[in-house]
Amino acid sequence: MATETTRYIEAIGRRKTATARVRITPSTRTDVIINKKDIKDFFPINAHQVRALEPFLKSGVGTTFSVEARVTGGGVAGQADAIRLGISRALIVHDINLRGALKSEGMLKRDPRAKERKKPGLVKARKRKQWSKR
Repeated sequence: MATETTRYIEAIGRRKTATARVRITPSTRTDVIINKKDIKDFFPINAHQVRALEPFLKSGVGTTFSVEARVTGGGVAGQADAIRLGISRALIVHDINLRGALKSEGMLKRDPRAKERKKPGLVKARKRKQWSKR
């Protein structure tokens, strides 16, 4: 359990090229602010909102935290996943007993998949130009 002098718990989440610095603060109502915007304005698609706040639902904590996140890089899906990992890590710092529930849902694993670099002589990372016999 976090000490009473701690105002917030901070954690970092990453996915592809997106990085999120997440702060959760114990609160009576849930305010989710991402890059100084409300979550509904930052993620207009409901699926991204649900994905970002999934750790609260799966751990059974509910709406007892306010979330403030700073996200850079990547696209909206990668940013939502980065926030998800950051919230999961922060919840574990708050209460270590939540680790089992979050780990079984796969929310503590940093997804290592990222775009492969382009190689010289190729069109993309693995795509080649069409070969002509004659």
